Amino acid sequence: MLAAVLAIVGCALLGGGVQLVLLGGSIYYVPAGLAVLASALFSWRGDRRAIWAYVIMLAASMAWSLWECGLDLWGLQARLAAPAVLGFWVCWPALRARPLCSMAGTLLICAAAWFAIAKTYQGERFPFPSRLAAASVGPPDPTASASRWLNYGNDPGGSRYSTASLITPANVDRLQLAWTAHTGDMGPALGFEATPLMVDDTLYLCSPTNIIMALDADTGKARWVFDPHSRLPPTRTCRGVAYYKAPGADGQCAERILFATVDARLMAVDALDGRPCRDFGQNGAIDLWRGMGRAQLGYYLVTSAPTIVDGNVIVGGWVADGQYVGEPSGVVRAYGAATGRFAWAWDMDRPHEHGEPSPGRSYSRGTANSWAPMSGDETLHLVFLPTGNSTPDYWGAHRSAASETYGSSVVALDSRTGELRWSFQTTHHDLWDYDVASQPTLVDLPIGGAVVPALIQPTKRGQVFVLDRRNGHPLTPVRELPAPQRPSPGDFLAPTQPFSTGMPAFDDTRLSEAGMWGATPLDQLWCRIKFRQARYDGPLTPPGLGPTVTYPSYAGGINWGGVSIDPVRRLMTVNWNRLGNYTRLVPRAEADAMGIVPSNDGGAHVGSPVAQKGTPFALSTGPFLSPLAMPCTPPPFGRIAVVDLDTRRLLWSRPLGTTGYSGPFGLPLRVPLPIGVPNSGGSIMTRSGLTFIAASQDRKIRAFDSLTGKILWQAPLPAGGNATPMTYVTAASKRQYLVIAAGGNAILRSGSSDTIMAFALPSTRHAE
Repeated sequence: MLAAVLAIVGCALLGGGVQLVLLGGSIYYVPAGLAVLASALFSWRGDRRAIWAYVIMLAASMAWSLWECGLDLWGLQARLAAPAVLGFWVCWPALRARPLCSMAGTLLICAAAWFAIAKTYQGERFPFPSRLAAASVGPPDPTASASRWLNYGNDPGGSRYSTASLITPANVDRLQLAWTAHTGDMGPALGFEATPLMVDDTLYLCSPTNIIMALDADTGKARWVFDPHSRLPPTRTCRGVAYYKAPGADGQCAERILFATVDARLMAVDALDGRPCRDFGQNGAIDLWRGMGRAQLGYYLVTSAPTIVDGNVIVGGWVADGQYVGEPSGVVRAYGAATGRFAWAWDMDRPHEHGEPSPGRSYSRGTANSWAPMSGDETLHLVFLPTGNSTPDYWGAHRSAASETYGSSVVALDSRTGELRWSFQTTHHDLWDYDVASQPTLVDLPIGGAVVPALIQPTKRGQVFVLDRRNGHPLTPVRELPAPQRPSPGDFLAPTQPFSTGMPAFDDTRLSEAGMWGATPLDQLWCRIKFRQARYDGPLTPPGLGPTVTYPSYAGGINWGGVSIDPVRRLMTVNWNRLGNYTRLVPRAEADAMGIVPSNDGGAHVGSPVAQKGTPFALSTGPFLSPLAMPCTPPPFGRIAVVDLDTRRLLWSRPLGTTGYSGPFGLPLRVPLPIGVPNSGGSIMTRSGLTFIAASQDRKIRAFDSLTGKILWQAPLPAGGNATPMTYVTAASKRQYLVIAAGGNAILRSGSSDTIMAFALPSTRHAE
């Protein structure tokens, strides 16, 4: 049996090694395969030279591994862990004869592994300035702002910062589950991504199918439930709702909850009893299909919470990726929050037309859209839109001039009129699905001796841009650097791309064959071959007729979870993914032969080809994974860090999440190795110096010390907390709660649940 196993491994190493050498790759696998085959032959004969052949191969592998990846823990694991385990079987006759030596060697290996894992889990910490070292919590904040969470990101600028400070670094380890609630909505959604609002001791949230719930903030018991009976497309996501109190109003719907649905309606219900506000639109609803022209259910919907600025409720929309040229418009519209009356529209192809289209016309089709959370500044009368690109995503010669200008950008509009005030593009002629997925985050920063109203825009590229929100001018250095060229036939590329050189990059990894990863040397070899077969010219390698590697992937970098900011200490928490895509453009004739046609319902393209009808090519793209369904790009696959916004340097950085619920073929290892796992969701920061985040694939919520990165508390969740948490203090109990939607995510395989969970300090000692 041993000889058979060694023969299979040796043949795989030798065959794959020869293929890799022919592609110009490492020669290591050829002699390694020969050595393993020699060990197999000796084993078959019962010859103890099998041990020597294998030990020599193992020693040479260790030397090669140290030369190729140094002391990188996960690089060494990929190259040596599986061969070492197999080596115990090969060497068992010798080890059995010397049990004390074998035990000592095993303990030494375990101790070295434990030390390396502990060092990796701790991450990197850097000295922080004296102003932060002297930072203190102070007394608990009794103001109303500590007790509320009025917007998706708490404040209109999306800081995700709370002045609530009853939970501190000193007592956070005593957090315990206070209550749970269930939405009853367990459909095949991409995820339960809602961040609740908290107003007057009531939580307001939405399920993936837009069931709206009002919960008692102290107990989680439902006060009312409203079901809009949405028609359900494949994409079912609702990240939040909006709250509006009309100035001077009283009676029915003086306070209202506004939300949009997955079948494209904008609705308003009374915040007190959940009844539709009949004075809003038509009996409480506005049909967002109006002016969109021909469109199918599932091709246009609203996933993010509406944004309210200057009395207008403003919505963009998600548009299906990659299906055909001329998909629904990316128009952004505003309606009176009190009446539902149409206020304005921003149709980028018709920049001076802010009204609704006349009968028989529609908003411009196929324009770049804005699906991510927006933010607003009522002092400047601006609403800030993060934009995607014009579909299809990976071939762009057909795009309009306006989509070329405003796609993959942050755009500032006058919140009262819809007039364009400024825009800043984060990726030129985007062919990588690098739509701006993160909410623009507003913060005032001391720069050049003055306090400047700033906007921080994270991106899927891992670039974070700091702009003056009055005019869009960069406040930290941005350079246009040369980008890879050689576009696909009929398309073109921007000669340069913007890089935020004045801020840390999340991240600036440049892939290589030696950097390919795998759970074992065999799937690492497979990844190295696939990498050598593909084109990779560094960041922003364009898609082509042959396979290409894109890093970061379309999942980011930084996705819709965005960043959180402590405006007092001027700190920013960032969580991001470190994954790649494997992409190929499929010629139209080949696509037609394969039967690749546009989706009937706008279904998401995760690993399956999409038509891109109307262009010369269909598209095949998806995560760059090994045959074991493990990433080919190196760990950690997810990280979290805090940046000092004064010095623009990292305070600390560490892997986010463990392998508890992941492993080969998607099977959970149940061994919490600190490898850092993919994440989806955001963080919050508090006045007491805490950063809370779930987001990771491993179904936990954690509290970090914002200054040091030390994990101070963590708790298990029934499914991934792939949302952004929130916190508040109730007037009735004076307790501070931490709330997370633990619904899981189908793409991350982080389970599925309909659970809202609230954590608090023990009720008898909550104020200590």
